[in-house]
Parts: sequence; structure tokens; C-alpha cells
Amino acid sequence: MHGSLALVGSGEYLPAMASFEKSLLDDGVKNGKRAIYIQIPTAAGQETPDRLEYWKQLGKSQADRLGVDSIFLPIFTREDANNLEYATLINDCALMYMSGGDPHYLAETLVDTPLWSAMQDNWRTGTSLAGCSAGAMVLSSHIPNFRILKKAPSPGLNLLPEIRVIPHFNKFFRWIPESAAKVLLHVPDDSILIGVDELTAIVKRSGNDHWVVVGEAKVHVLKGLPDRQLVDGDEIKLTLT
Repeated sequence: MHGSLALVGSGEYLPAMASFEKSLLDDGVKNGKRAIYIQIPTAAGQETPDRLEYWKQLGKSQADRLGVDSIFLPIFTREDANNLEYATLINDCALMYMSGGDPHYLAETLVDTPLWSAMQDNWRTGTSLAGCSAGAMVLSSHIPNFRILKKAPSPGLNLLPEIRVIPHFNKFFRWIPESAAKVLLHVPDDSILIGVDELTAIVKRSGNDHWVVVGEAKVHVLKGLPDRQLVDGDEIKLTLT
């Protein structure tokens, strides 16, 4: 029994996303998990202490708003991700949330560590897993380099090997045609490329084989499936077969 899985364009911990994040918590609770909200800020691990405190308090405010406990895991380095004490804190939580920052640093920090193993184990037994922006990008087999588009993608965490995500799509890719994005991001023919707008998510609920769009904007299917734009409530199977 896998838990729910969410790819979020932006907006982690904001009031506008509270009802969506509550639904992910509720999914985990229905699967027998404890109503605990785990914040995983690793993608921001190279930012200043003030910024890390900002993320901590933003997540705590959201958990307080939802009436659940939160745990901020200070996973900023591979040493942290190898700390078994942090990995144990994840056990049987209802929601694990990887927030935004640098997706390449996030993947390099978590891959082949006890923390990532614990996250996968808990998701496979019913915990909801959400990734926002960098946290969404990192779940693919490869992560595109937005800042250096000519540079080849770097390895991701490979939970969703066929799917590649462009977060903040309506903000950062308004200036580039969708057809050009497919080429510049080095997306192979055996992959599905989607763009997820800000304050919008696409989620696969526990026990379902389709994904559902949630939020105020759109999800854009760019490659691997027929091009289309999806809005709140629309469903799609993100699979090549």
C-alpha cells in the first residue's frame, strides 16, 4: 500500500495550500499513520540561518493552522541524512514534505542515505509524500539544469523515473515557448514532461492509478503524452504504457 504522492509547483506551507496539505495528512491518517507533519528543508540547506528559520516557522504555522504536530528535520548535509536518529523520527508520520530550494543539492544530499530509505519505506506503507518545487523535481531519474540549460541533467532520487517536472511553470516559463522547453531541458523520448503552475499540485492518492490536479492554476503536459492543459479536478494517468 503506497501512500499519496504529490508534485507541487509552489506554495508549500502557505494558507492557500492548507486544505490540500490537510488532505495529504488525512490520507496518511487513514492509512494508520500518526497525524504528524514532517518538514524536510534539505533543498534549502545552503541558505542562510535566517532563511532556514523562516522555512521552519512557515511550516510550523501551517501545522498549527491544521491542528497537527510538526517536526522540522535539520537535514542540511549528507552527514545529517546519515543520522539514524533523524531517520527514526519519520516513522509512521502522516506526511513528509520536501520543500523548495536547490534540487541538485537535495538529490546529492539524500541519495543512498538512511533518511531517504526511511522516507521510501514509510511512503510504501501509507505515509503521504509531497515535494514542492525542488522537492518535486528531485523525484525523477534526472533533474534538468534550469540555470545552465546547455548542461546535462543530474541524477535524481528515481522514485518517478519516467516523470520530469517543471515547477513554477507559469512564472518562469512564460518567456519561452513550450516546444522550446522540451528541447532545452534535454528530455528523452521515454519520459513524460509536465509543467506545474504556482499554487497548484498534481497528486496520486493512495490506492488510485490516476493523478488529479488541485489548485488555482494549471498542469501542462508537454512531452510523452498528448499535449494538454489540466485544471483543478482533472485526472490523468502519467504513464507511457
